[in-house]
Amino acid sequence: MVQEKLIIFDFSGTLSLESTTFSKPDTLMKHLSQSGLADMGINTPEIFWEQIVNPTWTEGSTTGVGYKQIMETRIRNILVQNMSIISCVMISDAVSSFVDHYLRHSRIDQRWQPILQRVSRTPGARVIIATDHYAEATGYIITFLKELQIHALPARELFADPDVSSFAVATSADLGVHKDNPRFWEILKSGLHLGAIRRILLIDDFGYNEQRGNSYGSTEKVEARTRNTVRLLQEAFSTEVRVIPFMIEDNEKEAAFGNLVKDTSAIIEQYLSAAVNE
Repeated sequence: MVQEKLIIFDFSGTLSLESTTFSKPDTLMKHLSQSGLADMGINTPEIFWEQIVNPTWTEGSTTGVGYKQIMETRIRNILVQNMSIISCVMISDAVSSFVDHYLRHSRIDQRWQPILQRVSRTPGARVIIATDHYAEATGYIITFLKELQIHALPARELFADPDVSSFAVATSADLGVHKDNPRFWEILKSGLHLGAIRRILLIDDFGYNEQRGNSYGSTEKVEARTRNTVRLLQEAFSTEVRVIPFMIEDNEKEAAFGNLVKDTSAIIEQYLSAAVNE
């Protein structure tokens, strides 16, 4: 089947609001404490981001090593430098507990189910869940989609048979590059045989809904990220790109998220109907 319509969903902050709320200082500290990591010195959000996540993000999100192994190695190195003696088993258990809680906390919101199912039934439409993430995220995202009765496979598995009716889950860890690298989209275009795409619909928060206490979600960076992503898609697919910014403005995020899903779903429905009637 010729794929003519491409819908790209971001994951964190878009399909999953919970994945960003996990990073709120209070929630983060609760899980650092419950996992045992706080007892190993990872006892503030600042230490977590500045000493664990930020230094390892590039390797963790562009290779198959995985969040657990990256985190274990980093913590062992820090403990050695501080001359702290904690068994490898204790570190491994604490990291596994923390990462498992984080990934399980990242479920796709059920309010997306109706429109996702609608898209899955639309002939000629291809859906990609595109995210910069760790290797473990791929399996979790596929499981979360299955819970919503949506069939999904890792993008690389679909390269062998791109006509399979399935959502494609494309993580930076699986493709080896981040979404802001042209290669990310070139790999997907070639591997999924998307040369016939005539229109693209992109649903993304561009980092706006991030909960971290830093400037990642600042207006200037979000606007720059939006422009860059659109440019990369236009260059890769040589077609029109329509963006639905999934940005939550209201402080009451739970209610605002639901309203935004409803409004976004209506736009997607119009997009699909218009495309079919052309």
